[in-house]
Amino acid sequence: MTYSGQVYICSAGETFDGIALEIYGDEKYACDLLCMNPDYCLMTVFKGGEELMLPVVEIVDESKNDGIMPETAPWKEAN
Repeated sequence: MTYSGQVYICSAGETFDGIALEIYGDEKYACDLLCMNPDYCLMTVFKGGEELMLPVVEIVDESKNDGIMPETAPWKEAN
């Protein structure tokens, strides 16, 4: 994981998933934030003032699946 060189200052009441949604546009990047900031991994709600290092993440545009994902689950397909 690569550090972006940017720091995020937490406000009281914020969470990893909320920060991921705000910064990266999706809560699924909370895991990347946690991995970049292991000292805070047990903190579920921030008190305010904590400084999180922001990782570089590859944001995938899931609206463009280009046929990669099947339309039906394999076990639902007729043989």
